[in-house]
Amino acid sequence: MSTPTTIELSRLGGHVGREVVVSDWLQVTQAHIDEFADAIDDRQWIHVDPERAARESPYGGTIAHGFMTLSLLTRLLESALVVTGVRAGINVGFNRVRFTAPVRAGSRIRGRFVLAALDEVDGGVQLTWNVTVEREGETKPALVAEWIGRLLR
Repeated sequence: MSTPTTIELSRLGGHVGREVVVSDWLQVTQAHIDEFADAIDDRQWIHVDPERAARESPYGGTIAHGFMTLSLLTRLLESALVVTGVRAGINVGFNRVRFTAPVRAGSRIRGRFVLAALDEVDGGVQLTWNVTVEREGETKPALVAEWIGRLLR
């Protein structure tokens, strides 16, 4: 695992318009998919039945839930970037999310994070990230999103 990039909050604005970090690869296992399915009570066979998915799925096996991939954005970003001078981070939401290709069980993904905007807000800053989740060995990404978060001083 790579050492995360560290940036002081007061210097983060200098990175607007640039790719700030690329996370390490993260393997998405069947166990992770099963745990997510249990947590959200979505046990559709395409996610949790490897035998049936191998026979019937157009993907040749089980795939992660799109919302699982989306929920991994925080982990991917925080594993690659530490912002100092921050008391807390808050997830504000998304302007745009597209699930563009499946994440197969056992495959690896990583996040690419471009800081699109940084705006001062009461008590901190609001960040807009353009995020791409890549699939190892594939040209088409799994997910593209415009993600908004706040960092509180």
